[in-house]
Amino acid sequence: MTEQEVDEIVDQAISHKRNVKDILVEMKDTSELMVDLAYSALLTNSKDIAEEVRELEEKMDNHRYEIEAMLLLSARTPEDAADLSGILHVVVAAEDIADAAEEIADVVLRGVGDHPIYKKMLGEAEEQVVRTKVVSGSELIGKTLGDMRVSSRTGCYIRAIRRGSAWIYDPDRNTKIFEGDVLIASGTKSAVDALIELSKGEKSVTEE
Repeated sequence: MTEQEVDEIVDQAISHKRNVKDILVEMKDTSELMVDLAYSALLTNSKDIAEEVRELEEKMDNHRYEIEAMLLLSARTPEDAADLSGILHVVVAAEDIADAAEEIADVVLRGVGDHPIYKKMLGEAEEQVVRTKVVSGSELIGKTLGDMRVSSRTGCYIRAIRRGSAWIYDPDRNTKIFEGDVLIASGTKSAVDALIELSKGEKSVTEE
């Protein structure tokens, strides 16, 4: 991380745009998703999903810097520092989980997952995990997951949505889809293929 990036994170902490609780919740959600995606990437030997894990790890690093800056600014006495140290331990533990997930994903990115031993050991996974971008022409744009009945129509479970640099974890039926959203989804091969076609505008929701 560059000095300029660190300064930007510190400035954000000073401006109190978010509190420590909000960031800790996001770190929890992010680390949980990373572990899930890392194992999925390994089981399916998906470099696309492994790349998402790597990008999420960078996000976890930013969260840690942000919280550390906020804690340093909050500690006024040695007693304050002692009280806040517990929060820092949680932050470090969460990042350790993220680092471990990245190490799993790195196995895929380095091509180790292509080795015959891995393929024989893991076998063919029934469930596939994919990322697919919603492009112009897709009927998903401007609709909620409930409106389009995505899960029932495609058989896919939408685990998360990346919107620019922001993430939506466990999206529900009221979550609206926008052009450019990246969907992280799981399902059988035929199910994820149907979702990919839908997100790319290659399939209409009326095509059952």
